[in-house]
Amino acid sequence: MRYGFVKVAAAIPSVKVADVRYNVEQIKQQIGEAENKGVEIVVFPELCVTGYTCQDLFTQQILLKEAEQGVKDIMSFSSDKDIAIIVGVPVDTGKILLNCAAVIVHGELVSLVPKTYLPNYGEFYEKRWFASAQDYNADEYFEYAGTGISEMKIHSVLFETFSGVRFGVEICEDLWAPVPPSNHLALAGADLIFNLSASDELIGKHDYLKSLLSQQSARTISGYIYSSCGFGESTQDVVYGGNAMIYENGNLLAEADRFSFSPQLIISEIDIERLRHDRRRNTTFVNAQRSEKPELCYCFSEFFSEDYNTEKQNKTQVLEYRKVDAYPFIPKSDDMKRSCDEIFNIQVAGLAKRLVHTSCKTVVIGISGGLDSTLALLVCVKTFDKLRLDRKGIVGVTMPGFGTTDRTYNNAISLMQSLGITIKEMSIVDSVMQHFNDIEHDSSVHDVTYENSQARERTQILMDLSNKLNGMVIGTGDMSELALGWATYNGDHMSMYGVNVSIPKTLIRHLVRFVAESGVDQKSKTTLMDIIDTPISPELIPANADGTINQKTEDLVGPYDLHDFFLYYMLRFGFSPSKIFMLAQRAFAGVFDDETIKKWLKTFCRRFFSQQFKRSCLPDGPKVGSVSLSPRGDWRMPSDASSALWLADCDII
Repeated sequence: MRYGFVKVAAAIPSVKVADVRYNVEQIKQQIGEAENKGVEIVVFPELCVTGYTCQDLFTQQILLKEAEQGVKDIMSFSSDKDIAIIVGVPVDTGKILLNCAAVIVHGELVSLVPKTYLPNYGEFYEKRWFASAQDYNADEYFEYAGTGISEMKIHSVLFETFSGVRFGVEICEDLWAPVPPSNHLALAGADLIFNLSASDELIGKHDYLKSLLSQQSARTISGYIYSSCGFGESTQDVVYGGNAMIYENGNLLAEADRFSFSPQLIISEIDIERLRHDRRRNTTFVNAQRSEKPELCYCFSEFFSEDYNTEKQNKTQVLEYRKVDAYPFIPKSDDMKRSCDEIFNIQVAGLAKRLVHTSCKTVVIGISGGLDSTLALLVCVKTFDKLRLDRKGIVGVTMPGFGTTDRTYNNAISLMQSLGITIKEMSIVDSVMQHFNDIEHDSSVHDVTYENSQARERTQILMDLSNKLNGMVIGTGDMSELALGWATYNGDHMSMYGVNVSIPKTLIRHLVRFVAESGVDQKSKTTLMDIIDTPISPELIPANADGTINQKTEDLVGPYDLHDFFLYYMLRFGFSPSKIFMLAQRAFAGVFDDETIKKWLKTFCRRFFSQQFKRSCLPDGPKVGSVSLSPRGDWRMPSDASSALWLADCDII
């Protein structure tokens, strides 16, 4: 299990109903293909050895005997294969007939898992042929495929690989039950659930199925691998579309092409570390485990040797099939307008509550012509409109300094004019020069004192002006800056309410673009698009000779595309720098080389730890996404914590 990933597959073989020998050959072919691609566990559809739609042929002894021989054939074929195989087969116990999943590893029949809930409504008649797992007497013993089957090899069993990945199995209708077996399996410790299915196609059923799979994988915080029979099973009155899907905690990682006439093998990697992290932090899941009966863990069938594990890892590439999102903070939705509206509504609702609570009808906000203050201004405008307050109660203050360029100044003025707010302009040059004289600082030395004095002067103006106007200072700083400590302590770091406090830089750019393209007049759109294209800068150092921005933030602290990526995976899942580096390699392939990623990852780790003191005293602000740095919410970290372990991990990359 490299970096916590396990490679799994859902197979849809070509099937001929009741032609066991043909079916087994097709299954073996896909087993070989999956093993060659580094798959560790592969699941096949329900009753795929015989075909699901055999109907009364399931009462024929010749079919059942041939199915048992087919399982033996798969066992023999897999004896030298480093892969766990889960196939569907009818099993005659001598007393009852069970619809089973046979789990086969290295030529051994590890277990038979019978189906618990048998559909017997609509087009389904399973109780005509099969008994439920609930009908099986655990004290009974029978021989199957040359293996003695006892209570330790039947029922809901947990399996464990050499690397410690635990998985369980349920069959088709089991998932549709009010309390699926996978609930108990997950609470008993299963990281992965495999489902062998034979679900026919009906109008609207596919969408419901995907919703069900997504919800079950999310509810159990598990990887859910689903394989359902396809074209070869379609017969008489029902059609099977060949649904195979792989989910991870509610997210669809891979799916088959519906209604394909060809065999399919879909593969993806499940992040076990990520799942276990989410289970640990979810106290509801932890508490639910307390009520789970220990006897559900009937056994842990350990398979795969250490030699296998090493060999398998050496010959397979990590994340060969799984896509890594380079921009995890940006919503991935078919309805992007709805996602962006939801983000704005959260920000607006937070600010509106604070204004109503304090009976405040005036807000003061510094407008620089940059992305952060632009988004904060848009939130203020939306809030005032929703509260039916006059936009003139929004006091936008532009405060030109030593590094202010014509481009940002003009954009700030233009945007405030087009949005119809109150505009104030107050140069900080004279006051900062007086301050330099007071503290005996040489203004030609452009050091941290030179920069921070300007930031604190601007904050002082905003605070004092808000007192005069009986208003509230709205903070503009974003979460990316807070993660890196790219804010002046008690300067732009401080406000009375920070609307962007949990919005990262990459998402801010996205939101401003969304507003520009869908929610403002043409003049505002032109200004917003130019703001998006302006290099990110605090503009605290004098401009270049040609009047362009001299101080570019990303040249100093690194690309925000990378830093937001690092921030997400470090805080959301607690990943190590080495794993984050591996993910970044794949997410930004062709964009950033390895040395660049490593350089800025180390910068991120160093700054994240050293700048915690700024995050320990943040103003209030709304939580928007799954990651937040608020000391009252998601992130409570000692300001003096050592970064040694994280930096050491960076050094071995």
